[in-house]
Amino acid sequence: MFLDIKPDVIKSLLSGDKKIVLTSHMNPDGDAVGATLGLLHFFTKKNMHVNAILPNEFPAFYKWLPGSDKILIFEQHPKKVKRLIKEADIIFSLDYNAFNRVGQIADLLKNSSAKKIMIDHHPNPEEGFDYYISTVETSSTGELVYDFIVQLGDKNLVDEKIAAALYVSIMTDTGSFSFSCNNPKTYRIAADLIEKGIDASKIHKLVYDNYSEDRLRLLGFALSERMIVWNDLHTAVIYLTKNDLKKFNYKVGDTEGLVNYPLSIYNINVSVLVTEKDKKIRLSFRSKGEFAVNKVVSKYFEGGGHKNAAGGYSYVSMEKTLENIKSVMERYKNELDYQIEY
Repeated sequence: MFLDIKPDVIKSLLSGDKKIVLTSHMNPDGDAVGATLGLLHFFTKKNMHVNAILPNEFPAFYKWLPGSDKILIFEQHPKKVKRLIKEADIIFSLDYNAFNRVGQIADLLKNSSAKKIMIDHHPNPEEGFDYYISTVETSSTGELVYDFIVQLGDKNLVDEKIAAALYVSIMTDTGSFSFSCNNPKTYRIAADLIEKGIDASKIHKLVYDNYSEDRLRLLGFALSERMIVWNDLHTAVIYLTKNDLKKFNYKVGDTEGLVNYPLSIYNINVSVLVTEKDKKIRLSFRSKGEFAVNKVVSKYFEGGGHKNAAGGYSYVSMEKTLENIKSVMERYKNELDYQIEY
């Protein structure tokens, strides 16, 4: 754990009439949205001047969360976001540890004179932040936000709204408690949040049983028509072109979780989702066991992330990208030949 800010320092930073801005990464997932809203509700409850900003739109199946309508989207309100960042005294960077993860607002944050506090659980944080709350041993940024609140001595302020947001963070970043959660503390925190009055079963349904018909049809198409299995490499790839996405009326969040499906195939240890964007191709890697996909994407695909979940980019055609992925995985052929054992 990399923690260089103590509770008394935090309290001193937050004292007075400070203007606080909460930020998270591009293409916000459940952890980004949940951690941001959890901290937004917390600071609001303490009567502090706080705003929450995301670079672009987040999935509709998180919009039932209380306060989600208070999040400012840079792509929709660029002038207001620029002003808030310029006027900020403190900026929290949630669920990212490198400025390039926030897209068009990266330079705004870098050039801001505000104190920058990172709260994140990804490896290898970059320089440029003033204070770091960073660990790879924690399930999610939502769990770190809960710890942050507790360390300030404000556990009693965690109410149902804060609990719902942080529970979504933990639930989604652990795949409904199926990975990155082999720590009793994660379950104790989840229990604490449930004791605040949230309905864990209902929250699960609101997130995972709240998709559009188009999304479900896209899922079926992806698995039946766009999945390639390289059995000798213990790797499966799903690729989606811009035309594929357009055909199924793609909305933000429609491919969330899709990369995990091929890992349910026997003897497949790595899954890759390849999605064509306007000027680049986005790659999402997942793995089982000890194979570290973050090392693969950082070396070959200009990316990074966790050991078992990482992302990168390609700037060539879809056909060439698939060829490159296969070529890279062939270099790890011997390392990929394993079975998960209890």
